[in-house]
Amino acid sequence: MLEASLSGVLKTVLIVLLVYFGLKILIRFFGPLILKWFMKKMGQKFEKQFNQQFGGAQHSSDKKGKVSIDKKPKGTKAANKNVGEYIDYEEID
Repeated sequence: MLEASLSGVLKTVLIVLLVYFGLKILIRFFGPLILKWFMKKMGQKFEKQFNQQFGGAQHSSDKKGKVSIDKKPKGTKAANKNVGEYIDYEEID
């Protein structure tokens, strides 16, 4: 059976601490670069989805002030005459 020696435990603790502080320093320096890269990729993904959904080329070619209607309304709803009785009211000052 193996026994844990004090020097082996100290080496293990020292290695764990060095790895922890080394990663902490690397993340401090490279974290902002990784975050910028990630945000750039997400922006490109959202732009691609927007262009697929709304057809970005069509909207960018429209002139300022030009009105275009893409689809007709489905129809007007008939007014419902059975909405209840009308109650006249007076304003009180």
